[in-house]
Amino acid sequence: MYSSLETTALATLSPRVLRTESSERDMSMSGGDKLILKGLKFYGYHGAIPEEKTLGQMFLVDIDAWVSLKKAGESDNLDDTISYVDIFSIAKEIVEGPSRNLLETVAELIASRTLETFPRITAVRVKLSKPNVALIKTTIDYLGVEIFRQQKH
Repeated sequence: MYSSLETTALATLSPRVLRTESSERDMSMSGGDKLILKGLKFYGYHGAIPEEKTLGQMFLVDIDAWVSLKKAGESDNLDDTISYVDIFSIAKEIVEGPSRNLLETVAELIASRTLETFPRITAVRVKLSKPNVALIKTTIDYLGVEIFRQQKH
């Protein structure tokens, strides 16, 4: 039996931790533009229990990618921005790819690959959730993780 779920809900963090994370986000993104990908749905085989790895389940992904959109806004040229489709493809490949035990690992892979692939992106937020959790025997919207990572310069 597991002593804890493999997911970490933001609601379980102390207010002090949430304030610190919020302050870091505010500082890094003040005045920043972002690309938004919301409500992505992929089928994957991630989780800590055998049924999740064999049966699989739907995963929901939201991604915010902070990048200057000024040049693209002025030029109206796709070459001056980052395509949503390219970020979508990273998330799809990782969620539908090899099984991982933890949602934290899947989210970290999405964030790190996005930052590595697109150096112009200064920060990324990945929210990864699953609406069906085998160990929870009640109705829930979802359980999941949300991470924020910045480009290393």
